[in-house]
Amino acid sequence: MSGAVPPRRSALRARSFLGTLKALDALSAAGAQVSVRVADIDSGEAVLVGDDHLTLPVAGLGVVPLLIEVAAQIEAGTLDPLQIIERTAVDPVTVGGLWHQLKAPALPVSDLAVLAAAASDATAANALLARVGLDAVRARVEQIGLVKTALLDGFRDTRGPDDAPHVALASTGELAALFAALVNAHVVSPAVSAQVSEWLSLNQDLALVGASTALDPFAHDDDRHGLLFVNKTGRADGIRAEAGVIAGPRAGAAYALIVCFDDLSVAHRVRAHEAFRALGLDLMEYAY
Repeated sequence: MSGAVPPRRSALRARSFLGTLKALDALSAAGAQVSVRVADIDSGEAVLVGDDHLTLPVAGLGVVPLLIEVAAQIEAGTLDPLQIIERTAVDPVTVGGLWHQLKAPALPVSDLAVLAAAASDATAANALLARVGLDAVRARVEQIGLVKTALLDGFRDTRGPDDAPHVALASTGELAALFAALVNAHVVSPAVSAQVSEWLSLNQDLALVGASTALDPFAHDDDRHGLLFVNKTGRADGIRAEAGVIAGPRAGAAYALIVCFDDLSVAHRVRAHEAFRALGLDLMEYAY
């Protein structure tokens, strides 16, 4: 990450995030592009910041603004959550998810939202995007004040020269702020914020930051130890991204981390994943 600004740490609550800093420094030294932001969920004060202004590809994290638009249209009464959408309404795509493996040829909007949030289901997300419209999602992104976040395209098995180069772009600064606003019920309306947060709380991808929470990936929306964890990940070749909120009895934080790296070997991929897990450990220390 030539010329990158090293992540800096606030003295807030005197927690170090030393493990995260070391892991991100190692990634940067190896040539990866890294962007990170952690902020206290109550005060909004920055805890850890590194190049959080950069606009970078975030893959499946682009589902979040899509889900916001779906929930907003449901609240407005312009979209029926029980409307049935045929799988054949969109081109086949198998890059992720479950629907393309299921026998059901059609599902209601609300179930598609669950699949998109919980299983990063590409077909479900594409079906929702076809229903609500890309222009509507872009207008919603602008309406909620995001200027460095954009959903560019649906999911594709292969991207040709005429396709958008990425599904979505965002900055960690905006992603962390967006998740804080969702949890604090400030996105569109309290009902929309609650619905999107509920969908995202079902996310089963706990392999990155979530690996340090020890939560059950299949049932973690009501933890017996009072841990709140809402997140969304994005994965593509050479891209790992995650944003979310983690809160415990002591404190809570909104976070976002994007790593763009040369995916030349399993070792390169593992090194990227280790940075997310280091962030998870530091966030758990912050929350507890």
